[in-house]
Amino acid sequence: MTSPASSPTRSQSSERLLRGSVKKSYAPVVDIDWAAPLDPDKFFLPPKVVSLYGTPLWDAMTREQQIALSREELANTLSAGIWFENILNQALLRKMMHQDPTAAATHYELTELGDETRHMVMFGKAIDRIGAKPVRPKWYQRVIINSLPFAFQGAALWVAALIGEEIFDSLQRKMMDDDELQPIVQRLMRIHVAEEARHIQFARDGLRRRVPNMRPLPKFVLSNINGLGGYFFRFLFTNKVQYHRVGLDARQARRMARRSPHRIQTQVDGFAPLAAFLDEVGLLGPIARRMWRRSGFLPG
Repeated sequence: MTSPASSPTRSQSSERLLRGSVKKSYAPVVDIDWAAPLDPDKFFLPPKVVSLYGTPLWDAMTREQQIALSREELANTLSAGIWFENILNQALLRKMMHQDPTAAATHYELTELGDETRHMVMFGKAIDRIGAKPVRPKWYQRVIINSLPFAFQGAALWVAALIGEEIFDSLQRKMMDDDELQPIVQRLMRIHVAEEARHIQFARDGLRRRVPNMRPLPKFVLSNINGLGGYFFRFLFTNKVQYHRVGLDARQARRMARRSPHRIQTQVDGFAPLAAFLDEVGLLGPIARRMWRRSGFLPG
């Protein structure tokens, strides 16, 4: 392990990430061939990642129905990505009001904000291109979304960023090379993975520096409240809207997906890198462990 004395400063880490952004960034509007035809026999998410995979209901569906469900689940996931990027960008902008505008860390946060804005455009164009409709939050959910940037401050911002980014990133890395995946979705995932890798490094670095200086009570609260992320993702991954749109009994489908051993293992695998990191920095408290386990993201 690198000793504190020899580890790079926040400014040095930010400069390195800025150089990486110069070398490898994308403009999805031109870096994705939006006019490319869709393959009617390919999935929009790999079959093994679709929530009903491995259940009797999935086995009873035709391939055409399975592909349709994968389209709706992708649209649901991309929609959630848009709302999350919105929250993160608001929180970053509020944070910058209190920072040195000449600092490298501030410059990287602005770069990340630009990346996330382009990702929102990419997600929106992808939903439209695959012939789906966005899943829009209800009025009370919009109230919550607009209030979260006020709560995401200090270490809480970086924990929220990692919860919102790392689980998706881990799953995308495992599925973006799947031969059954639509080429346009593969390209989207490769772009997202390449740029999110820098965002994750920045957030992890921020936590490693902040956590040792946190007071006991805020650290205890943060290390346990993050378990709510598990319930959010369980709701997201089994949103009834996606089942309803393909003509399934939404309640039955959601219940079957949430009980599926394959689905639970997929979630555990997706959360594993973040779980290890939160444990490493002392932010996976006993209450959070219980919540992540009950929501199907930690092994029982």
